[in-house]
Amino acid sequence: MAEVNTGGGGGHSAKKGQPKKLNLRVDFTPMVDMNMLLLTFFMFCTSLSKPQIMDLVLPVKEDQVITEEEKNKVKDSKAITLLLGKDDKVYYYFGKVDNDKYKDYNSIQEADYSPNGLRAILLERNASAIRQIVELKRQKLRKELSEADFKELSAKVKDDPDGQVVVIKPTDESTYRNLVDVLDEMQICSIGKYAIVEMSEGDNFLLQNYLTKGVYGSEREIPR
Repeated sequence: MAEVNTGGGGGHSAKKGQPKKLNLRVDFTPMVDMNMLLLTFFMFCTSLSKPQIMDLVLPVKEDQVITEEEKNKVKDSKAITLLLGKDDKVYYYFGKVDNDKYKDYNSIQEADYSPNGLRAILLERNASAIRQIVELKRQKLRKELSEADFKELSAKVKDDPDGQVVVIKPTDESTYRNLVDVLDEMQICSIGKYAIVEMSEGDNFLLQNYLTKGVYGSEREIPR
């Protein structure tokens, strides 16, 4: 038992006119018990607080062999590249980049993270998959599909070889919030195939040429 005793000690009687000294006993046992309860409570709550995670589709390593057939699985009409810029701006272009796109600074376009910006673009391009997933959700609500069947069928829709593919390329001037926002749009728009990769020399050329209205490209050679 933890306690502290304070008092006059000595046992001598107080002189006339002086206040009598009293012994004071403070028991710290309840405080120790309270500290142990609080410590146990916070340890228990911490163990239950698990970090939320999000599945990311990352690009394959360079040393992994990719056949020409696998490369051609992604059609140009289904590919969109997002360049995350500064001031909450996102720039995008469709398909592969060729010499004509490098010469025309309007080959990339500008959007933002509003519902009428990037989301509207992705919803339009992924309309077919979204319609299928909406129908699966309706069947689930009508109890025609179990949770396991719904997840399995939804995954098949998102993994369709002819489905929309998004390549996300953050610039040094973009923020972490921009990356979080664009990943949220992947979930909202039911984009099943997307990857986060680094900016290439060609991407930087396209972006700077767009921002300078063609001046950047007129002073430099087209990337090869």
